[in-house]
Amino acid sequence: MKKVLLALTAVAAFTGSASAADLGARPYTKAPAPVAAVYNWTGFYIFGGGGGGLWSADSNVVDFPSGVAITRDQRNGGSGWFGTVGAGYDMQFAGRWVAGIFGDAQFGDIRGSLSDPFFATEGRMKLETSYAAGVRLGYLVAPNVLSYVNAGYSGSEWSGTTQTTIAAGGGPGIYTTPSFDRNGWFIGGGVENNLDLFGISAPGWFMKTEYRSAFYDRVTLPGTVTPAFGGGPTGTAVTFKPWTQTISTSLVYRFNWGGAPVAARY
Repeated sequence: MKKVLLALTAVAAFTGSASAADLGARPYTKAPAPVAAVYNWTGFYIFGGGGGGLWSADSNVVDFPSGVAITRDQRNGGSGWFGTVGAGYDMQFAGRWVAGIFGDAQFGDIRGSLSDPFFATEGRMKLETSYAAGVRLGYLVAPNVLSYVNAGYSGSEWSGTTQTTIAAGGGPGIYTTPSFDRNGWFIGGGVENNLDLFGISAPGWFMKTEYRSAFYDRVTLPGTVTPAFGGGPTGTAVTFKPWTQTISTSLVYRFNWGGAPVAARY
């Protein structure tokens, strides 16, 4: 029995020495922490989507062509939906910053009313198309999430109206106002993120949600009496100074996504 105990003791001592030797030969090292992927946002992109919007406008009646005000300003408005398409180019710089240029167009059905308190009439008006060209500046809050602001030029196309008597609840058109274009400027902002954020594996595909506010110059819309009431000018005009607000969500495809990363720490 004594010989068995001595043999076991020797084996244990030998094993312990081998383990210590192994540890000395291969020291323990901690696994490196995972590093978040850093992508290059520089390149071209296209997008398409839709959303909702509204417009409001200060409006009054003036003598035409003198332009002397007959009534005070009142507020008209409308709301509806639209689709949008566009394209742009971004450049990533200084690590997390992204700057770019873009252009887009919006089309849809944002309708409202244009009232004439002098003749007590009202007609339906539609924002038919708007388009923009601008710049944006963003900051990468994560490698695949961009928060940005944008601003630039905006143009718009509006329908004309057929004015009917408000008190009669409609009826035949008394006079018409022409369709028109307006130029102005916009300011907005939004967030763009890779679809991986939602667990969708779609390299190059992003989603962006954006708010935009656009301001346009006042226009003077002379009235023309309809043939049913004798035709000819009304001798007055309705002025219209619109302001639009939109919120849209679009799918974005970035052609360069997955290219060489930009050196940055997140």
